[in-house]
Amino acid sequence: MPQIFRFMQFSIKEVFAPKLFQTLRNYSGAQFGQDALAGVIVGIVAIPLAIAFGISSGVGPTEGLVTAIIAGLLISVFGGSKVQIGGPTGAFIVIIYGIIQEFGLAGLMIATVMAGILLIIMGFAKLGSVIKFVPYPVIVGFTAGIALTIFSTQMNDFFGLGLSNVPANFVDKWVFYAQHFHVNWWALGIGTFSLLICIFMPRITKHIPGSLAAIILATLAVWLLKNYAPESWGVAGLQTIGDLYALPHGIPAPHMPSLDLAEGETFLSLDTQALPGGIHHRDVRRHRVAAVGDGSGRRDRRQT
Repeated sequence: MPQIFRFMQFSIKEVFAPKLFQTLRNYSGAQFGQDALAGVIVGIVAIPLAIAFGISSGVGPTEGLVTAIIAGLLISVFGGSKVQIGGPTGAFIVIIYGIIQEFGLAGLMIATVMAGILLIIMGFAKLGSVIKFVPYPVIVGFTAGIALTIFSTQMNDFFGLGLSNVPANFVDKWVFYAQHFHVNWWALGIGTFSLLICIFMPRITKHIPGSLAAIILATLAVWLLKNYAPESWGVAGLQTIGDLYALPHGIPAPHMPSLDLAEGETFLSLDTQALPGGIHHRDVRRHRVAAVGDGSGRRDRRQT
């Protein structure tokens, strides 16, 4: 068989067998204790991130929480590597927000399905190693661009603008902010307080994540202000997640979404957005680093 077609020779069991089944063969109580501790720490950090990313993506905290729980479980059970990283990630805010603003939740569902199909095809083709050919400046530039975009999406809540239907386009978003700019000083104060905690907490201790400390202390501060501050202070305008969203008491029952596929252009418009949604370069990069540190010294080229 020609050399160019050799990459297509594979065993489906070898490529797609969940790593969990192999890991459990030699699993020990000591490993379970370490994994349980790691799971608690990751859960503590991931839950507030999931809430924040859900809101920033244009859906809500419920969607963020449910996605973090269900997707995290599925990745852990069916993932192809014991060092696979699965959890909420900031870069998806830009992708998801843009899709929802233009195509709605139905468009997001379509893009998600398309991303899954593309990942399966790439797994069959053993294209996991292609990521190493991506130039490093591209990774740095993309990460910097994502950071700037996420920064722009937070200005609405950081200054307490209370704006809705904010444009997804970067330039249009800042023009919209400038046209409706005002400052809620309580929101700005709480946001600045949380930001300073995230910045300086690692200098105090590395055992408590700065984001977790910021959430706990800021929540306590807001609760004290809302319950004990005089009305003349104007704290009533300081909104919490509970004021804006109805949080569920459990995981909602699954149901089939209603997808409107009448417009064929939806698929043509989403095809370039589905692949970045399925493959996130930062997670792949962290996966490669973790694989080197797991004792194997290498990463399976079949993993995407």
